[in-house]
Amino acid sequence: MTSGTKKRPDGRAFDEMRHLKIEAGVLERADGSSYVEIGDNKVLAAVYGPRELYVRRLLKPNMAILRCRYNMAPFSVEDRKRPGPDRRSIEISKITAEALNPAVFLEKFPRSTIDVFIEVLQAEGGTRCAGITAASVALADAGIPMRDMVAACAAGKSDGKVVMDLSEWEDKEGEADLPIAMMPRTGDITLLQMDGHLTSDEFQQALDLAIKGCQIISEEQKNAIKNRYGD
Repeated sequence: MTSGTKKRPDGRAFDEMRHLKIEAGVLERADGSSYVEIGDNKVLAAVYGPRELYVRRLLKPNMAILRCRYNMAPFSVEDRKRPGPDRRSIEISKITAEALNPAVFLEKFPRSTIDVFIEVLQAEGGTRCAGITAASVALADAGIPMRDMVAACAAGKSDGKVVMDLSEWEDKEGEADLPIAMMPRTGDITLLQMDGHLTSDEFQQALDLAIKGCQIISEEQKNAIKNRYGD
């Protein structure tokens, strides 16, 4: 695993995460909700359901469907984003649902839908990982039966070094980005993407760092639920 004394542009070690904060139950009118800060990312997630699904073509008679909507607020980035869904937000909505699906006991709620809304209030690199992390806590807050909460973290290569939890600058200027999502209790990886170029050794280093990051995030997810409901 990569480590060393040389610091990154923001002062972190190569295997160090940004500031992390997770709260559960932040919205009264949602069935479950959470708020996540990772670095300067600020993300809200809300869950509604399980509830009856009225769209016949989507209905599954033996299980629920999990629908996710990821959105970046227009004021979340320096250059004001055009309101509404774009190709990137549609893609991240889809992969978020795919990352969460294996963790949820969907078969317990046939002919139903569980709707997850993720709102990025402020973006600073790694919003898809922050969104998946927030959504998972919101599902747990809603009392949805799950095999484990899904934690997500990225590693990658910046300035020739393999590092954990890329900042926005490292994400944009770096050589590679490897976001993953996993269920830490079982070790099952539910999402793995890669952008850029890594050698086999660098890929393994990045994967190890991303897994370590997920384990750190998982502990904070559990703490958020414990703080909400007690031990």
